[in-house]
Amino acid sequence: MKKNLLFILLTALLGVVGCTKDDNFLSKDPTDILLDDQVWKDSTIVLAVVADMYDRYPDFQTIENWGDFTAFDEAFASEAGSYWRHHDRYYGYGSWGSWNYGYVRELNLFLEKCAKADKLTETAKTRLSSEVRFLRAVAYFDMVKRMGGVPLILESMTYDYKNDPTYLRRPRAKESEIYDFVIKELDEIKNLLPDAVNIKSRATKWAVLAVQARAALYAGSIAKYGSTLPQVSLPGGEVGIPAAMATGYYTKALAAAEEIIKSNAYSLYQRKANLSENFSSLFTDKNSNPEAIFVKDFKLQSGKVQGWTLANQPRTSAEEQQGGRLNPSLNLVQSFELLDNTFAPFVTNTTDGNYVYYTSPVDIFAGRDARLAGTVILPGTEFKNKKVDIYGGIVKKDGSIVSGDAFGKVVDVDGARVQVIGVDGPVDRLEFGAQTGFFVRKYMDPTTGSGQIGTQSDVWWIRYRYAEVLLNAAEAAFELGNTGTAATYMNQVRARAGLVKALQPGEINFNRIVHERKVELAFEGHELWDYKRWRIAHKVWNGQAGDLTTDIGNATASSTRVFGLVPYKVYNPGDPTNGKWVFRKIKPAEVTEPHEFRLGNYYSFIDDNIRNNNPLIVKNPNQ
Repeated sequence: MKKNLLFILLTALLGVVGCTKDDNFLSKDPTDILLDDQVWKDSTIVLAVVADMYDRYPDFQTIENWGDFTAFDEAFASEAGSYWRHHDRYYGYGSWGSWNYGYVRELNLFLEKCAKADKLTETAKTRLSSEVRFLRAVAYFDMVKRMGGVPLILESMTYDYKNDPTYLRRPRAKESEIYDFVIKELDEIKNLLPDAVNIKSRATKWAVLAVQARAALYAGSIAKYGSTLPQVSLPGGEVGIPAAMATGYYTKALAAAEEIIKSNAYSLYQRKANLSENFSSLFTDKNSNPEAIFVKDFKLQSGKVQGWTLANQPRTSAEEQQGGRLNPSLNLVQSFELLDNTFAPFVTNTTDGNYVYYTSPVDIFAGRDARLAGTVILPGTEFKNKKVDIYGGIVKKDGSIVSGDAFGKVVDVDGARVQVIGVDGPVDRLEFGAQTGFFVRKYMDPTTGSGQIGTQSDVWWIRYRYAEVLLNAAEAAFELGNTGTAATYMNQVRARAGLVKALQPGEINFNRIVHERKVELAFEGHELWDYKRWRIAHKVWNGQAGDLTTDIGNATASSTRVFGLVPYKVYNPGDPTNGKWVFRKIKPAEVTEPHEFRLGNYYSFIDDNIRNNNPLIVKNPNQ
């Protein structure tokens, strides 16, 4: 019997698996190598092949690679081996690149084999092939947002060993043609897949629509805002989309998002009275979560776990002697607006330059969007029922600061033994502490054992959720001139965060669109792609070593370096200020270079080997 290399490799990894529920089918172990005809007579084995394809779903920033969230302005990397992220001024032209045709070929080959499989039921063939078409559409969406137009290959390509491979060469499609393929492919399969909301880690009708809404929104904004930056285009359309196509894409994005919204299949997660706790629980609650649409799931004691909590836990609640790596920036923290819908920096000093005193370190953050404390572990708050201990030193009566070089440092101060550094830091340049004054809260697992090397966490990674669908609909409606609809959808998301003063249609503008996505979707892998599609990345990360912006609501305000906000405890026995708290804005010493996003970064570099092997592939612009 002829062996098929694809399935030898895949089934070597996956093996024969038993029947399994939809959300557990990814956690199976390999056992054997199978022949081609053995695979295609058993739907369970074919499902194992599909499971492997799901496991290679293309992601960029996720809870499995915390360091990628420190590449821009959301966070500081409190790990010595990652400080380079704040030393490098430029992003490489090859950053974020992908030429994932090995994966595409396997998806195409699966579809060809599945169509000929006469031992499978038509029901099984329809669902499995539709899932693989979904994954193929996702793969092309992932490549087009990184590379621009890529060769559109929809069949397995096999070399005939006749010493002339030129027939395998394909030119790059137009960027618009790839987006059109993705949108059309998703249209064709959406009604062939289950519409069950309890299926979270496999393709459903709703996952298809969520991907379609995001992809069409990206295409629409590239068409509209790309016209403001014509240098980032190619004459053949491989990069850049004509402005005249924007309305069509926005219309499709709104239609796809509203099909989800009007179905009432999903809703915003609202299970806890405390709005900050409610927001953080959204990402960890896997019990019939009404907001999660499509996820990458994990399962304890299966070998399929993730270490986000292990890597980022505060020392005060750490279950291992590590953690604290991802420190959210003051740049992000100050973006969470006041409850009256206004923006303001945190008040650290009076108009005459003296400190403002706070009774508790958490008081400076009062009266803000509840998503702040649901996204960031703030000084004075708790994780795993233990209060974090974040402060950078003590301030004496004469204004001098006493600090130290170790977590929880205790020294002699005027004849008394005094702790002068929080157990969680910060100590500048000392890794695993809160060097910006903050730890990450989003996706942190509150269960016992989640911070242990031998256990870790099975909190899932949510790729698509209902709040993003609402924001996608709001943005598309805004771009189509329907600010009333945009306000309706945006206000739903904001109300969940405690912002009960509804925005009026006339208040919906580009700055509001950008801001709402920034705070709602922080640490979910959206910032880079959003700034690229809006063509503002080179304006925000412009290489200028300026101070922290005070123009907080401005979408294009420069934000090139990571800042922090560190509390200090007042030490002045006998004085009313004793034990109170003051704050200082800081820039970690390891932040040495401002980030600069160049025009050549809008589309990633296509490797020289790829272009040498296929001269039909044109180079991306500005590189």
